[in-house]
Amino acid sequence: MFKLISFLIHGIEPLLVPICFVVAWTVIILVVWSLCAAARDSLTTAKQMHQIPCTGCQFFTDNYRLKCTVRPYIANTEEAIDCSDYQPKTNPYLY
Repeated sequence: MFKLISFLIHGIEPLLVPICFVVAWTVIILVVWSLCAAARDSLTTAKQMHQIPCTGCQFFTDNYRLKCTVRPYIANTEEAIDCSDYQPKTNPYLY
């Protein structure tokens, strides 16, 4: 029994280095790919969030209880990107 196990171990031993090499590089490539995908998704989300015009609108109150006096339910969300009630602030120091 011990001779059989010893034979199997010595028979597999030359294959361990190439298998470990391939597995290690596969893991490294998958981690880098995952990080790149996360960075790409973060940039896409950031670009979309920067299109929300609420902070430059005259109806935006900058109050957490009532963010917008006209459409409070869509204020600072993706739905507000093409808001039909958007009016730019004429003088930002007045508000």
